[in-house]
Amino acid sequence: MCHIKIQLGFILLSCALRQVRERLKKDVEQMKLQDPNFRPGLVVLQVGDRDDSNLYISMKLKAAAEIGINATHMRLPKTATEEEILHSITEVNENSSVHGLIVQLPLDSIHKIDTEKVTNAVAPEKDVDGLTSINAGKLARGDLGDCFLPCTPNGCMELIRQTGVSVAGKRAVVIGRSKIVGAPMHDLLLWSHATVTTCHSKTTDLPGEVGKADILVVGIGKAEMVKGEWIKKGAVVIDCGINHVPDETKPSGKRVVGDVHYASAKEQAGFITPVPGGVGPMTVAMLMANTVLGAKRFLESHQPGKWNISYTKLNLQKPVPSDIVISRSCVPKPIDRLAREVGLLSDEVELYGKTKAKVQLNIIKRLQAQPDGKYVVVTGIPAFFCFLSTGGAAGGGYSQVIPMEEFNLHLTGDIHAITAANNLVAAAIDARMFHESTQSDKALYNRLVPLSGGQRKFSPIQINRLKKLGIEKTDASTLTEDEITRFARLDIDPSSVTWQRVLDTNDRFLRKITIGQSPTEKGYTREAQFDITVASEIMAVLALTSSMEDMRQRLAKMVVATSRSGQPITTEDLGVSGALTVLMKDAIKPNLMQTLEGNPVFVHAGPFANIAHGNSSILADKIALKLVGPEGFVVTEAGFGADIGMEKFFNIKCRYSGLRPHVVVLVATVRALKMHGGGPIVTAGMPLPKEYIEENLELLENGCSNMKKQIENAQHFGVPVVVAVNAFKTDTEAELDLICSIAKAAGAFDAVRCSHWAEGGAGAVALGQAVQRASEAPSNFKFLYDLELPITDKIRIIAQKIYGADDIELLPEAQHKVELYTKQGFNNLPICMAKTHLSLSHEADKKGVPTGYVLPIRDIRASVGSGFLFPLVGTMPTIPGLPTRPCFYDIDLDPETEQVNGLF
Repeated sequence: MCHIKIQLGFILLSCALRQVRERLKKDVEQMKLQDPNFRPGLVVLQVGDRDDSNLYISMKLKAAAEIGINATHMRLPKTATEEEILHSITEVNENSSVHGLIVQLPLDSIHKIDTEKVTNAVAPEKDVDGLTSINAGKLARGDLGDCFLPCTPNGCMELIRQTGVSVAGKRAVVIGRSKIVGAPMHDLLLWSHATVTTCHSKTTDLPGEVGKADILVVGIGKAEMVKGEWIKKGAVVIDCGINHVPDETKPSGKRVVGDVHYASAKEQAGFITPVPGGVGPMTVAMLMANTVLGAKRFLESHQPGKWNISYTKLNLQKPVPSDIVISRSCVPKPIDRLAREVGLLSDEVELYGKTKAKVQLNIIKRLQAQPDGKYVVVTGIPAFFCFLSTGGAAGGGYSQVIPMEEFNLHLTGDIHAITAANNLVAAAIDARMFHESTQSDKALYNRLVPLSGGQRKFSPIQINRLKKLGIEKTDASTLTEDEITRFARLDIDPSSVTWQRVLDTNDRFLRKITIGQSPTEKGYTREAQFDITVASEIMAVLALTSSMEDMRQRLAKMVVATSRSGQPITTEDLGVSGALTVLMKDAIKPNLMQTLEGNPVFVHAGPFANIAHGNSSILADKIALKLVGPEGFVVTEAGFGADIGMEKFFNIKCRYSGLRPHVVVLVATVRALKMHGGGPIVTAGMPLPKEYIEENLELLENGCSNMKKQIENAQHFGVPVVVAVNAFKTDTEAELDLICSIAKAAGAFDAVRCSHWAEGGAGAVALGQAVQRASEAPSNFKFLYDLELPITDKIRIIAQKIYGADDIELLPEAQHKVELYTKQGFNNLPICMAKTHLSLSHEADKKGVPTGYVLPIRDIRASVGSGFLFPLVGTMPTIPGLPTRPCFYDIDLDPETEQVNGLF
């Protein structure tokens, strides 16, 4: 009978382990179905090199591999200090791919280590051993569903369940009160409704207490202390002890026994666990179960779009205060809190103070299997009023990004990185031309490939240039004289240099300059100019890039000049593209901020909309679309009017991103449309003419022709249009109704009035509902032109379909560039028109919908790294100038509070 009982015990144990393993395998497979790139992650941290620890760890790693857990063994030497151990734990805590962390005990260090401090350093949500004070406290309180159960006690409970004995109502005795086994075992039995007695070294009648137990769990650490005659007939006995006793029959001279005298106890027990092979394997199984549970919890709490977000309640004031007063009246949430609320992990966020942060690009890999949300592009009516109504670039009124000062000043330094990178290229161009003009081929080559350790070696970027030239050599000493000349001389034509220096300051006197005036430049001078930083091609590259590698390639392809033989000269030829990538390595990460009401906002990139494409970054949009989930919405802005920003958004940004928008929101105002209807000129700083603040339906209806044209422009791309009419206090009901009715008649999906400037989010609820309905409407997205068309044809299509021109006229320089870029292989790039934003035509004072004109193209330039050609329509300054009274007269800093005054 006893033999049968022992066999039954082994069968039950084997069955229990198999069931747990199969269940966990299924759980892991289910998680992979949810996200093919996801795997539960476990780290076992070991200090020292104890043989017994190595054995236990190998068992854990093997079990993890069988289930499909990605397990890592992190080894620290015996010389590791407590500080080093804690640092390693912190690194694992912040690693989002790890869902379980075990600190293998004992810590075998030559230094004194506070084990309690180390185990409590493990993040509770990764404490799969269940040893932290937080998890122990939750267990003691009975919060079993909100903690990790310690593995050995949990394994004991699983073994008891396998016997079929109900714990509820039974008398249970636990011998031992350690934090790892005894104490948590008591709590688990108690919360399973057993009547529990804990015995220990001070218990007076241990045999008597044991004899009362229906369930006996022993973890006292004394070999074979509990005798068979103590045990109640038919009791369930779980032996957690592992002890070594002498045994001359064993090769090692010892054998492993438990805390229970197995030979005598098996005569009494209804079920007894063997040692070894009993509780140990089940403990490992429970460790794996906790790791899978941790991974499940992680997935559940990080489902895209399932945000646990808190919103800030607005305290609306009337009349509406200034933008800066509103901004300062709202206390922003700590940005790390907002990041957690929207599903960003701690290791995916770099904090820049309390109100702004950068988001790491590795989030794209984590979320790549998740479906995107709905994509909405917002554009507007071309008008000077766009600037009057929004104030700074952060928005205005009760609809703005905060803190306003942070947004409009340095933010996280992206623009400074672009300035530095751009000007490094400019310096490299002029330095190269200078050195080539003053040195022989051989001297130039020897300086470009200097001796190092008695040898000349090419840098990787120089190897790239050799390959471009068709020179398949890596030994610098083997180049022929002709190859040396071709390699060393870029032979830049100074008149062909298209790369300008930039500055983020309005300085009209830098619009045309002469460089090289110092005697040290030996008479090498040339005319040049400065542009505003946002006009730099590097800004456009930042906005259009899709990854760090893609940015490196785009920066390398930027064409800065042409050689005297007609070959394009790139930053890679200059040898500077790698350094540019280093300068831009942080700028590529999107910036996270928030609205007044606590919604997340990505602020990233700002290419000049007149010259470049005027849209925020592809990376920010892609990350946002993953974070919001399939039911969420991402709203991105296309700068200036729909004829500029929206057209470039579709034809350039959407080509490179592969994203397809669901809805176009066309923003209109009564004042802007009145201007297009023939209203008087508006002068900055002067009172508005009465036509703009009094009802004038005739003037407004005339101006609505521009809105109808912009609706038509959006419809060219097959996307539903919702017109948002921004209402001001001087607008009348009749004027607002007129715009909405004309917009719907022109083919808009819907047209709604909005008052978010004065009312915040509540004033845009109707707009949000209209956008939601429009996103479910049928759409047939298409590009305006085929990239394979000749350059001239692509320009003509934009001019005729978007601007309403009869035709285009290529001036001689533009015609020359068409021929040059076609010859150089750039003819298949999309077109980015550089023209005024104040009119559909090339003349800023032509309002409404100009017709019967020919669009003049005076020049065409190539932004090869960005990936577009930009025809120049008319003339426009590329760096602003200061007025008679600049705003800096009003700006100052309070030295005590460090508050910026007078910015807005």
